[in-house]
Amino acid sequence: KGIAVHVRTEIVRTWSYIKIAAIRIGEDILEVKGGADENHYWFNKVYQGELTTLGGFLVTYKKANSKQRVFTIDLGNGVKIEIKTYKQFVRVDFKEPKKALYGNTVGLLGDFNSGKKLARNGINVIEDYNDFGQEWQVLFDGPKLFHKVAAPQLPYQGCILPSQLLQRQKRRRLGEATVTETEAKLACAKVPVDERDACVFDVMATDDLDMVGAY
Repeated sequence: KGIAVHVRTEIVRTWSYIKIAAIRIGEDILEVKGGADENHYWFNKVYQGELTTLGGFLVTYKKANSKQRVFTIDLGNGVKIEIKTYKQFVRVDFKEPKKALYGNTVGLLGDFNSGKKLARNGINVIEDYNDFGQEWQVLFDGPKLFHKVAAPQLPYQGCILPSQLLQRQKRRRLGEATVTETEAKLACAKVPVDERDACVFDVMATDDLDMVGAY
């Protein structure tokens, strides 16, 4: 059937987060946006369209709590894709990934077997994360999964990075932060080890201890 996953990010000072994610399987597209106030999703570009399957695979939805929602796509044999929202943040998790399904994957997740950050030509390795992100920006003639086109879009504009001005603003705001690194580490202590550093960063960047709930 084919699968494609696109994410759209939002910059906040010197960091960014996934604001919207879209998954296409076959001819169906599920697009999910963060926000604790309402269940924001589009099915085949229709807002809150009737959603039971995606490309023939069962989709379930649950409201985990007042701040978190979870869409689960069951691909069979224990393989699932989860789209989670926490407040305005969105994340996509590939549960029990198997080589038979994802072995030929290309994109921001890197090579399935080696983890190398491969360029579009499948040969060059790009070590710089900013350059790697620019490499995999959706091309102007690529699939349009989101219901609404929004800048930046190739070929006229590449991905936007935080400016030096925003970095200076962040340095000024660090003195105003209320969450310390020690408090962030304590809050993230029960998060799986492979995600703990990311959790600490998110808690400190947002200055919000509740962010641990996203993990």
